[in-house]
Amino acid sequence: MAKVELKQPIIDEIKELLDGAQSAVAVKYLGITVDQDTRLRKELRENGVTYKVFKNTLIKRAADGTEFAALDPDLEGPTALAVSKTDATAPARIVAKYAKEVKTLELKGGVVEGAYYDKDAIQTIATIPSREELLGKLLGSIQSPITNFARVLNQIAEQNGGQAEAAAEETPAEA
Repeated sequence: MAKVELKQPIIDEIKELLDGAQSAVAVKYLGITVDQDTRLRKELRENGVTYKVFKNTLIKRAADGTEFAALDPDLEGPTALAVSKTDATAPARIVAKYAKEVKTLELKGGVVEGAYYDKDAIQTIATIPSREELLGKLLGSIQSPITNFARVLNQIAEQNGGQAEAAAEETPAEA
């Protein structure tokens, strides 16, 4: 069996991983301990991110002809690939969080929603909260004025209700 035939299943796996992905981030993973790597992988998995180490040449072949081919300059040295099909910022956000703890772990670059971002730009993307967090903040900001308005109406009703009760109590006594 030729070497190419042995590599084809791995290339197909990478293609399937990248197919329909919202983002893919290249990560330099040297210097990370087993415990740190286990925690990183667990958090990535919990957030729907696939994190795997592949040979750079196989990533290049799988990404050829796709938007992820832009990762080519970052595919040098030891590289892991963090890919998400659901949350575009999750791979960068989670890896950047662990990179603060493990100084040798670093983001090399990434493709987010079809656009390539270098090392510095992907660090900036890592600061963007998740979609759910942003929606929660939006909902909170929409609900706040409505809640305050409801409180004011309730206070007015209580004041008017108190005056109405006082007037109702005085009327029978006068009669």
